[in-house]
Amino acid sequence: MKPATMKRVLLLGGVTEALAIARTLGPQHVYSLAGVGRVPTDLRCEVRVGGFGGAEGLANFVQQTGMDLILDATHPYAAQISQNAVTASKLTGAPCWALRRPAWQAGPEDDWREVEDWTTLIAALAPFVRPLFTLGREPLQHLQEIPPHQFWTLRALDVYPGNERCEVIGARGPFRLEDERELFERRNIDVLISKNSGSTATEPKLEVARERGVPVLVLKRPVLPEVDRSFWSVGEVLDALRDIG
Repeated sequence: MKPATMKRVLLLGGVTEALAIARTLGPQHVYSLAGVGRVPTDLRCEVRVGGFGGAEGLANFVQQTGMDLILDATHPYAAQISQNAVTASKLTGAPCWALRRPAWQAGPEDDWREVEDWTTLIAALAPFVRPLFTLGREPLQHLQEIPPHQFWTLRALDVYPGNERCEVIGARGPFRLEDERELFERRNIDVLISKNSGSTATEPKLEVARERGVPVLVLKRPVLPEVDRSFWSVGEVLDALRDIG
């Protein structure tokens, strides 16, 4: 790793914690977003929206802009972006740090069933009638595959067209416990499908599932690559950034 002369940080964002870090960065730093969701307009750092063109494109950006550090604060399921960051780090010599959001842990009253991928998820979903999907946009690709006995409720960041057996809700966290209770009750949800994002903003749905005895099909987290330094909280990241100046 380079000595404590790092001046420019490329922050790869995507989770709430990334924005908290970005708010502390000055104009010499860059906050990069994929383009899904709202783009902040009140930051002092530069905001970049869009992809880089894979690991080599990311490496070129790091070299051309003189970035000294790659800080990966993307979603725990954005495995390809995290791998690209590590590869770009190796190609450029710029260290790669990562904020790894801790996973949720099931309690004794939870009925969580981990699934590996979409195929195993659909197989596990077969006995249920009124699922609530909170996986993002991926289920939209499968609307024509909904079994006749099921009606899907799909929640994503934005509203998308559904069909006669699927309604799409556009909503952004944080979600209130009372609102999640009302959603489960009104739509008679009998199974929840979720990623294990670890986000406090979306955790209330798990509490409601526990209260109602509703099973949760949890999409398994991908294995993320090793980085130069890993952090588990925003505070740890900010302390480390202060140390390098």
